[in-house]
Amino acid sequence: MANKATVQAPLTPAVLHILLALSMGERHGYGIMKQVEADSQGKVKMGPGTLYGSMGRMMDAGLIRESDKRVDPDMDDERRIYYRLTSLGRAALEAELKRYRGVVSVAEGRLAYGR
Repeated sequence: MANKATVQAPLTPAVLHILLALSMGERHGYGIMKQVEADSQGKVKMGPGTLYGSMGRMMDAGLIRESDKRVDPDMDDERRIYYRLTSLGRAALEAELKRYRGVVSVAEGRLAYGR
């Protein structure tokens, strides 16, 4: 089991997309897959093996957890398990986005210099 006090950076693309999808609120697996597809404008389609394999490792690392809440059973399938970000998951997402911003800043500076 991974050490919950540390998260390996950089995050894999699948983990990043899952964290981004869950940053908007609790979702079940299919909802996460659809959000990833929407966020990437159809460029990333995550299958169940990638999704649930990544989510299992993310739960072990303390990035996400199963939610205690369920959507109204009259409106949704009671068997669906919802997931949510933990504070460690939110911190990992924020750190990864900061890292990406730094990379983009360097790249933009070099492109501007090369003109």
